[in-house]
Amino acid sequence: MILGIVLKGKKTKYLVPNLGPENIAVIDHTDIDRVSGETLVARGVKAVVNASKSTTGRYPNLGPGILIDAGIPLYDDAGQAVFDRLDDGDELRIESDGSLYKGSTLIARATVMDRVRLTRLLASAEQAMDTELEAFVQNTVQFLDKESVALIYDPWVPTVETLIRGRQVLAVVRGYDYQADLNALKPYIREVKPVLIGVDGGADAIVEAGFKPDLIIGDMDSVSDETLLSGPEIIAHAYEDGACPSAPRLKALGVPFKTWPLSATSEDLALLLAWEKKADLIVALGTHSNLVEYLDKGRSGMASSFLVRLKVGLKLVDAKGVSKLYRASPPSWQIIGIVAAALLVVAAVFMVSAPLRQAFSLFWLNLRAQLGL
Repeated sequence: MILGIVLKGKKTKYLVPNLGPENIAVIDHTDIDRVSGETLVARGVKAVVNASKSTTGRYPNLGPGILIDAGIPLYDDAGQAVFDRLDDGDELRIESDGSLYKGSTLIARATVMDRVRLTRLLASAEQAMDTELEAFVQNTVQFLDKESVALIYDPWVPTVETLIRGRQVLAVVRGYDYQADLNALKPYIREVKPVLIGVDGGADAIVEAGFKPDLIIGDMDSVSDETLLSGPEIIAHAYEDGACPSAPRLKALGVPFKTWPLSATSEDLALLLAWEKKADLIVALGTHSNLVEYLDKGRSGMASSFLVRLKVGLKLVDAKGVSKLYRASPPSWQIIGIVAAALLVVAAVFMVSAPLRQAFSLFWLNLRAQLGL
């Protein structure tokens, strides 16, 4: 039996920042993705109750396995009743068979997701990957002609005050392994001082790593108010018709921003901006690059990403590659300190060792004799 305080949310990424160890997270997330699984684990919740199916078998998503491996119980496919009949702050009791109780009232029955059940579902998903890949490719091809005009042939790009021409650019997306990659690149950031572009929540990742983003690009749906108010240039991703969902929030915060209406992902916009503003090198961190990652993001195709990467590929470098190639040179003061410490050790040994002093005296007398001094 598990007892915990309910905190619910239809969007997992909005819910996660408010969760704590006392909470049972009640979500509505079909095919829980890897990043969501990792963030739920990081919050240390007692359990996760999902109104939807955590794994549909459409593709081998990694989120459920991350929760199970971390020892966080996952109760699956509980139905919409968990949202209709539970409120934030309610005490929820979960029995071993997946029955959910508010007091003595049965709210819903969920399926207990364990490793055996998950393994069976993922094996089925692996078999379906060929079909999913075919549909993904067809959808990509279908939109290539439409999106190529806006992305390839001299696209309109908003003006920015941040100097990009001739500089290296690091575009940070809160994707797979973004924290580890960003930590690995800290010496690179300190020494090279690239332009830091945060893509939505990637801006918070930059701040958490101890730096400040120069620009933020995206829908602004997963970046904190504090980061938006910290002074970076802001480019809000808008629809092709000019409608900008994040405009009301940005206006309420009182921060200046520009809009960029383009049919593409926010990370595509970041790479495209760096290219069009003549960056010397574009380093992509946490961006999506394979079928599972795109499906995790709910993308049924990647026409825009394919075109943008085809265009900027000459200057594009993956962050993992940079972390392996780049080795920071130690500052001169560190080298001086190491040499000084070594000399002190030698001097100390010399002072306390009579045989060493005698040997040095004999050496000195012999040297003077040889030189006729």
